[in-house]
Amino acid sequence: MLIPASSVSMKPTASFSILARSFPGGPRPRNAALILGGLWLILFFAALFAPPLLDDADATHAQAARAMATTGDLVTLQVNGIRYLEKAPLPYWLVALSYRIFGFNTFATHLPQGLAVALLALIAHRWANQAFGARTAFYTAVAILTSAGVFLFTRIFIPEVWLSLFLATALFALLKSLHPATDAVTHHPIPQPSESDPTEQPSVAWYAGPHFYPYVLWTTLALAVLTKGLVALVFFFGIAALYLALTGDYRYLRRTKPLTGLILFLAIAAPWHILAGLRNTGGMDGHGFFWFYFVNEHVLRFLGRRIPRDYNKLPGYLFWLQHLVWLFPWSLFFPIWLAQKNRQWTSFLKLHSPRPKMSGMVEYLPFGILAFVAEWIGLRNALTLLTIWGIGGGFYEYHKRRTAFREPGLPLSNLSFTARTTLLLTLFTTFVLLFFSLSTNQEYYTFPAYLPILLLTCAAITRAEQTYASDPSARRWITFAHAAFTVLGLAAASALAYGLWASRHLPFVPDIGDLLAHRGVGDYTLSMSHLFDLTGPSFAALRLPAAIALFAFATGPALAWILRQQRRHLAATTTIAFTSALFLVAAHIALGRFSPMLSSKDMADTIRQLDNEHRIAPTRKVLLFGDQSYGSSIPFYLGEQVSLVDGRSTSMLFGSTFPDAPPIFLSSADLLSSWGTGPRKLLFVPLERRDEVDHLLGSRQVLIDETSGKALITDRPLDR
Repeated sequence: MLIPASSVSMKPTASFSILARSFPGGPRPRNAALILGGLWLILFFAALFAPPLLDDADATHAQAARAMATTGDLVTLQVNGIRYLEKAPLPYWLVALSYRIFGFNTFATHLPQGLAVALLALIAHRWANQAFGARTAFYTAVAILTSAGVFLFTRIFIPEVWLSLFLATALFALLKSLHPATDAVTHHPIPQPSESDPTEQPSVAWYAGPHFYPYVLWTTLALAVLTKGLVALVFFFGIAALYLALTGDYRYLRRTKPLTGLILFLAIAAPWHILAGLRNTGGMDGHGFFWFYFVNEHVLRFLGRRIPRDYNKLPGYLFWLQHLVWLFPWSLFFPIWLAQKNRQWTSFLKLHSPRPKMSGMVEYLPFGILAFVAEWIGLRNALTLLTIWGIGGGFYEYHKRRTAFREPGLPLSNLSFTARTTLLLTLFTTFVLLFFSLSTNQEYYTFPAYLPILLLTCAAITRAEQTYASDPSARRWITFAHAAFTVLGLAAASALAYGLWASRHLPFVPDIGDLLAHRGVGDYTLSMSHLFDLTGPSFAALRLPAAIALFAFATGPALAWILRQQRRHLAATTTIAFTSALFLVAAHIALGRFSPMLSSKDMADTIRQLDNEHRIAPTRKVLLFGDQSYGSSIPFYLGEQVSLVDGRSTSMLFGSTFPDAPPIFLSSADLLSSWGTGPRKLLFVPLERRDEVDHLLGSRQVLIDETSGKALITDRPLDR
């Protein structure tokens, strides 16, 4: 979607500055630091110690980092001794360094992610402060720390938070490189303090001169490539090209130091790619790293033809609507942002595009045609088509205005930093959402769009607070958000209260996995599929987090609404953040209760205990039945290579085709023929494969341990 000129011209920006000067800013810097630091310590640092690493991606990626720390090979990632060539290396370098300092544990694995969240909140605060003022900066940082998706998708070892940090920093540096001599809302030279908060002086480090930001841009862009691959370049250059075309800022590209910047970019990003390509040749069908990483993991993954085909694609409308959950509770304020932009766009059309009333009827015709097409192809792609149509219409209006007024420059030129930020972040958000609507996707793929969405939403909240007394529309929409939050809170509190009452006589069961339904929702390839497994009896294991969440939802939303009606806006919005924080604490406790089902660390502890008690011989052999992701935490916590029975699949498939791959892959026939002979076998069996193993081995198995339907069996009685 395009931002109308009326919303990004100098005049509206000036009025925003006048409102900001007459409206109190954020909390005092010391209080803001205490609140933000406290939220990070409670929600992210304290959560680094538990639960243990989860099976699948969390422990799989931890294995790759552990291999780096133990072998010293920083080029070729390995999981269970097999080449793991589908990921960029930077997150694994950081975790490997953390292992060398803190040892191989959960804290060391997730510490870099927690630090990345803190840095993401910091860059969001700085950018929002320069673009919109201190209050928006405080709200944005708080929203990042208390959004459900940011919290949830940093519980596992995935690179999205680092990608978000580097892309946001690169985009911020792009704006500062193109216009280094202006300061935020005021458009004054940089020695001037921000007019949006005269008491807050910007840090000198962020005004290190015009030569500072270009190198930040190219450095962080290179780090983004080393974090997630070429998709970082697609995002950055795709959005930058569109932004430069709309604003005419391509005239200032020389300020980004393209030649020396490109050399710096290649010096950082190229060496690993070259070395990885040279060291990993001769895999499947003669392919090596270059084909697998660049073609298979980028092009074919986008097209849904990646080998192996183990990714789902959510319907477009569901993929977008999930952001109401991932950005909760701040997503309740989206209508404020949309209403403000709609009003600005309407004003722009009335001012610059007058036309007869009857001609407006024709403009509704594309909606009818699009609705018919959407019905014909299914609602799966309807939202994507609507957005593309909206962008096309925006470009049409853009071209018409330029033609009608014969403007020598572009209508989006000569903008303030506030307007440039709004335009750039809107383009970025739209691009990311459209990209992953067309590509195969997972729920967390749009994580890089969280910061732009939250920053623009918080700017809308601040503006609504500024005009709360004089603008009925602002008052109506902010009241709607509070009403929705209160209704949802009371509904959640009522459901939790019912669950607590219904389970009051049920015993507490530590292993919640035994009480779940274990439905095959999406074949569990979506990260949130297990939420559908919750049952009534399982609620007894969640009494403490349910009670905490009940208190948060029963009191927080109503209190925030009362404060809002008293026009204590800062206190009201901060109360929303505290309510969300308390709920996230409850969610973390609940995640710990699920750990026996989501992690196999207990099985690894059992094996280690048997080793320490000398109840099994040192020559014992550990095996996993099925794909290694089912029990990936076992080899991590044991610190050893394990064999896989019928596990030459998914992330193990391509690496297993190299000539020097270790012989860890067994078939069911191999297991059956060697069972009970030679060294003792310890076989981990996931719940999904229990029936198959029971049919294969029958009564020849000796059960050692069982948790959440997962079993650890051996081929002979234990030594006593």
